[in-house]
Amino acid sequence: MKHNIREEIISILRRDGHSTVAILTRQLNERGIDCTRQKVERVLRNLIRDNVIEVYYINANHRRHYRLR
Repeated sequence: MKHNIREEIISILRRDGHSTVAILTRQLNERGIDCTRQKVERVLRNLIRDNVIEVYYINANHRRHYRLR
Protein backbone atom coordinates (compact mmCIF):
# COMPACT_ATOMS: atom_id res chain seq x y z
CA MET A 1 0.00 0.00 0.00
CA LYS A 2 2.84 2.40 0.79
CA HIS A 3 4.25 2.11 -2.72
CA ASN A 4 0.80 2.86 -4.13
CA ILE A 5 0.54 6.04 -2.02
CA ARG A 6 4.03 7.05 -3.14
CA GLU A 7 3.19 6.66 -6.83
CA GLU A 8 -0.15 8.47 -6.45
CA ILE A 9 1.53 11.41 -4.68
CA ILE A 10 4.09 11.67 -7.48
CA SER A 11 1.26 11.54 -10.02
CA ILE A 12 -0.68 14.31 -8.24
CA LEU A 13 2.40 16.53 -7.98
CA ARG A 14 3.26 15.94 -11.63
CA ARG A 15 -0.27 17.01 -12.62
CA ASP A 16 -0.77 19.94 -10.20
CA GLY A 17 2.80 21.22 -9.84
CA HIS A 18 2.68 21.67 -6.06
CA SER A 19 0.47 20.76 -3.14
CA THR A 20 0.13 20.67 0.65
CA VAL A 21 -0.35 17.68 2.94
CA ALA A 22 -4.04 18.46 3.44
CA ILE A 23 -4.75 18.67 -0.28
CA LEU A 24 -2.74 15.52 -1.03
CA THR A 25 -4.59 13.60 1.69
CA ARG A 26 -7.98 14.72 0.38
CA GLN A 27 -7.10 13.83 -3.22
CA LEU A 28 -5.78 10.40 -2.22
CA ASN A 29 -8.96 9.67 -0.28
CA GLU A 30 -11.04 10.79 -3.27
CA ARG A 31 -9.07 8.33 -5.43
CA GLY A 32 -10.07 5.52 -3.07
CA ILE A 33 -6.79 5.20 -1.16
CA ASP A 34 -7.59 5.13 2.54
CA CYS A 35 -4.89 7.18 4.25
CA THR A 36 -4.38 9.68 7.05
CA ARG A 37 -2.44 12.92 7.14
CA GLN A 38 0.27 11.24 9.23
CA LYS A 39 0.72 8.47 6.66
CA VAL A 40 0.99 11.02 3.84
CA GLU A 41 3.56 13.02 5.84
CA ARG A 42 5.64 9.89 6.38
CA VAL A 43 5.66 9.10 2.66
CA LEU A 44 6.53 12.74 1.86
CA ARG A 45 9.48 12.62 4.29
CA ASN A 46 10.74 9.50 2.51
CA LEU A 47 10.35 11.19 -0.87
CA ILE A 48 12.33 14.19 0.39
CA ARG A 49 15.05 11.87 1.70
CA ASP A 50 15.22 10.18 -1.72
CA ASN A 51 15.47 13.61 -3.46
CA VAL A 52 12.28 13.05 -5.45
CA ILE A 53 10.44 16.12 -4.10
CA GLU A 54 11.34 19.35 -2.34
CA VAL A 55 9.70 21.55 0.29
CA TYR A 56 9.13 25.29 0.02
CA TYR A 57 6.89 27.97 1.47
CA ILE A 58 4.60 30.04 -0.75
CA ASN A 59 3.75 32.75 1.75
CA ALA A 60 3.85 33.57 5.44
CA ASN A 61 1.27 30.97 6.52
CA HIS A 62 4.12 28.50 7.27
CA ARG A 63 2.43 25.63 5.47
CA ARG A 64 4.80 23.38 3.63
CA HIS A 65 4.23 22.97 -0.07
CA TYR A 66 5.73 20.07 -1.95
CA ARG A 67 6.82 19.85 -5.59
CA LEU A 68 8.83 17.48 -7.74
CA ARG A 69 12.52 18.19 -8.18
